[in-house]
Amino acid sequence: MKKSDIKPMPQYFNKYIDLVEDIELSEAFEDSLEQLDMLNIKQLMRLGDKVFIPGKWTVNKIIQHLIDSERILSYRTLLFARNDKSITAGFDQDFLADNSNADERSLIDLIEELKIVRLSTAALFNSFDEEILQKKGINWKYEISVLGMGFNIIGHQIHHFNIIGEKYYLLSSKNSALGQIIIDD
Repeated sequence: MKKSDIKPMPQYFNKYIDLVEDIELSEAFEDSLEQLDMLNIKQLMRLGDKVFIPGKWTVNKIIQHLIDSERILSYRTLLFARNDKSITAGFDQDFLADNSNADERSLIDLIEELKIVRLSTAALFNSFDEEILQKKGINWKYEISVLGMGFNIIGHQIHHFNIIGEKYYLLSSKNSALGQIIIDD
């Protein structure tokens, strides 16, 4: 199913979902993995522990946030898909980031972990048929379909890499044109 098959578009999460092209969900997962494979690790590593304003996360913490969030959202999606009507508690992303050891880990390890989590998430969504993809549940405080959750996960990654491209690359000694992620060094 495609992004345009999400009916109705959920509140709040549309800001992430709208970042994804209107393609089949499986293709969107493949594209998200390609985005990870094409990252310029050297350029990201040059950023080190820099932040664009005090209090913002380092690139390592952003990657850890993507990993943590994807795991949480995948769990919630599984509950929706299996008709479990439990209302899951929200999570404090800043608390999770503050209590991670992301800045002590290598960027390469974090990206590899994100790829593994993404492959697992894609496998989960590939196991769902159209009927399951249309099931709904409450994510945080908004109703969203299983299909919407898939596009939300992918759009969340796009959102954070857009922030890195727009705000963090200006901090490195080799700025990228228009703040976009440079694929090759």
